[in-house]
Amino acid sequence: MVAHKARNSTLPGGVPKLSRSAVFKKRAMYKRNKVQSKPSVEPVATHKTKQVQGEKNGGSREVPLKRQPRFYPTEDTKKPLNNRRKPKPTKLRSSITPGTVLILLAGAHRGKRAVCLKQLPSGLLLVTGPYKINGVPLRRVDQAYVIATSTKVELPAMPDSLTDSLFKRKPKPTKNEKEMFVENTTEEPKISAERIAIQKEVDALVVPAVKSVDMLQSYLRSRFTLSKGQYPHEMKF
Repeated sequence: MVAHKARNSTLPGGVPKLSRSAVFKKRAMYKRNKVQSKPSVEPVATHKTKQVQGEKNGGSREVPLKRQPRFYPTEDTKKPLNNRRKPKPTKLRSSITPGTVLILLAGAHRGKRAVCLKQLPSGLLLVTGPYKINGVPLRRVDQAYVIATSTKVELPAMPDSLTDSLFKRKPKPTKNEKEMFVENTTEEPKISAERIAIQKEVDALVVPAVKSVDMLQSYLRSRFTLSKGQYPHEMKF
């Protein structure tokens, strides 16, 4: 009896003599019938048999297990897709730390300098001028709209009340049909007394730290400007 010999052999160097397609042709697998056994799936019952009284009612009826609703919407409603994405915390740039002096590039105070206090849970930066020095109040700023400088201030511990809820606005009241044609008599939004008290508390902590550094007070008061031939990406702040 001849011993089993492999169809493919190995050449010196570990390279097979025949390719995968050549071995497939030798085995003639394409000539064999492929029999796939499908798994048996038991049919799910959708109806049940219910006994009905009365001689002329047939004795039993097939009743659906799940009743269809009597009313249905006239328009198709879009079903939201399943979203397994979980928001990740915003990664803070390595050049920005609590106490770093930032240059604001957008908003009402663009061009001014402010001190970074911390990063809020929303990912935004909490900055202040402080307000007593250059008029920049407590604001939330995206780190994409600031330039971080190498100037830093050693800040004391900030109050725990500095959170995102401090900047939450009250919803505007809705108008009825009668009020739509009446002149607008609503007052302009005013800064709450709580916000003013927190601003004074933060200024009392930040201003002494700023004054302890030479020339930093006048540096924060000055605006950031560019002259002809100056490019921010070539500067070192």
